[in-house]
Amino acid sequence: MKKNTMKEKLKYRFDNLMSKGTAALIGWLGFLTVVLILVISTIVWLTGLLPDDFPKILWKSFMHTIDGGTVAGDEGDWSFLFLMLVITLGGIFILSILIGILTSGIEARLDKIRKGRSRVIEEGHTVILGWSEQVFTIIKELSIANLVKKKACIVVMALKDKVEMEEEIREKVGKTGKTKIVCRSGDPIDLTDLEIVSLNQSKSVIVLSSKDEDSDSSVVKTLLAITSHPSRREDSFHIVAEIRDPKNLEIAKIAGKGEAELLLVGDLIARVVAQSCLKEGLSVVYSELLDFEGAEIYFHADPLYKGKKFKEIQFYYKDSTVIGIFNKEGKTLLNPDPDTVLGEKEEIILIAEDSESIFLAKENPYIYEQALEKSKSINPSTQKNIILGWNWRLPIIVRELDKYVPSSSILQLVSDKEDPEKEIKKYCPVLTNQSVSYTGADITDRRVLDELTEESYDNFIILSDDRIEAQKADAKTLMTLLHLREISEKQGKNFSIVTEMMDIKNRNLAAVTKVNDFIISDKLISLLISQISENKALNQIFEELFDAEGNEIYIKPAIDYVQAGTEVNFYTVTESASLKREIPIGYKLKKDSQNADKAYGIVINPDKAQKIVFDINDKIILIAED
Repeated sequence: MKKNTMKEKLKYRFDNLMSKGTAALIGWLGFLTVVLILVISTIVWLTGLLPDDFPKILWKSFMHTIDGGTVAGDEGDWSFLFLMLVITLGGIFILSILIGILTSGIEARLDKIRKGRSRVIEEGHTVILGWSEQVFTIIKELSIANLVKKKACIVVMALKDKVEMEEEIREKVGKTGKTKIVCRSGDPIDLTDLEIVSLNQSKSVIVLSSKDEDSDSSVVKTLLAITSHPSRREDSFHIVAEIRDPKNLEIAKIAGKGEAELLLVGDLIARVVAQSCLKEGLSVVYSELLDFEGAEIYFHADPLYKGKKFKEIQFYYKDSTVIGIFNKEGKTLLNPDPDTVLGEKEEIILIAEDSESIFLAKENPYIYEQALEKSKSINPSTQKNIILGWNWRLPIIVRELDKYVPSSSILQLVSDKEDPEKEIKKYCPVLTNQSVSYTGADITDRRVLDELTEESYDNFIILSDDRIEAQKADAKTLMTLLHLREISEKQGKNFSIVTEMMDIKNRNLAAVTKVNDFIISDKLISLLISQISENKALNQIFEELFDAEGNEIYIKPAIDYVQAGTEVNFYTVTESASLKREIPIGYKLKKDSQNADKAYGIVINPDKAQKIVFDINDKIILIAED
């Protein structure tokens, strides 16, 4: 067996020394400098070449080491001059190496910073794990929400270059006010990388899914990495995560260990599509409640509430709308019985412009008793709806529509999918309120659309085809939408159009033109994620509002609540709705229904004392069970 030579051993030790990093190298250089100074100083002192004591010789040797020009002023015999030259050259050599090491160390540190691998030192920050187009909407919304705070921070970590992330955010989000944005490159499922973003000090964690087929598996792994991290904090995390496929919801719940609010994206979009196409203006209402620029939902505590009935508290606020109770068990109760008495430590749920605008009314509410209306309008007997296109969410949309439409309604399905009837019968075996028919056709063909619009359909739904690439699917959807808009304008038909877009960027190409023209995309999910990341209890509220069971948002004729043409205020509307066990949150004026600058006539959380006259075609927006 061949033995290692001394040269090989020294080379091996030198390589190990060089690999120990900047601090170790500086330490060894310092050691060599001390040895050099001690050796030369000892020789000079022992030989008597300099008539000084040893400490002074040490000092002069040190000065020769750090200042090469000192040797020019030396005097004495050649032995002394030679020794001073040696220590000077040694000093120059060591100093040169030191400069090189420091330069390399600084470059390495800067490179590490550019790569986004340094640990974040923040507290109370929001962490976003993963990267998609949704991140820009989320950052923008959270930045608006943070305007009332002294300082705030959002940390983004994804398998993406740090500089690229920062440039994209700067370009697409713009200024973020008081909110600092910190980007880090790392793998959200890697336990070591998770420590970079200081999860234990975070306020909330958002886990984004990608558009990949295995996006849910990445979300589940990330949830496991967070909740099972060996260095995790004792307190529960506040996690919001997306799940695309309903089959993966249960395993995500297991991975989340009760600490994650899970949004089932496909199911949620299907519910919003079904509700929005049947309730004109509902899309604007959802947008108003979900973004941070308008009215939002808040939780508010006040000792004054204890022992008071819910109906009494509804009239305590002029500029806020009370919609429910947050009880001691952490459950939200929307539209409770008006006679419900609030207990100790129970909060109210209300809609307000911001948290700073929640204060008690200074004057007593005035109700126009003579204008109260107790009658109820009759809903249409049937509806004719049509769905253009196909994706895996279509059966869910069909089931959701069946929960809302009146009996004997008609649903027409148009797509190029082979044997769609088999799919519907498999996933929608029992439909009680609507009959379904099928037509095989190209939904981008103008002739096909002209023929379809000859019949009087109430609502059109355009689905994005998930069988093809996202950009191609959105292009196909956009073509169909533009055709329908032109047909609506030329023929003067006032049908609603709900369009699904897969890519948020393409949503801007199809700008909404009317109140009954709604583009649904992942932007809605981004808004919802932003809200829940600020308050996890909001997930309970939106789950109920988006579900056909329980309380939902309805848009009903104003004449069901107050007399048309009579001057009233919103206190009066609140009183009238309370008698029907409903909560009004706003109204919709027919005269402004085509005016985008006035939100298509929709006003959420109005001033209750302000006087208004409702027309026979105006609507009241309410939270109710039916």
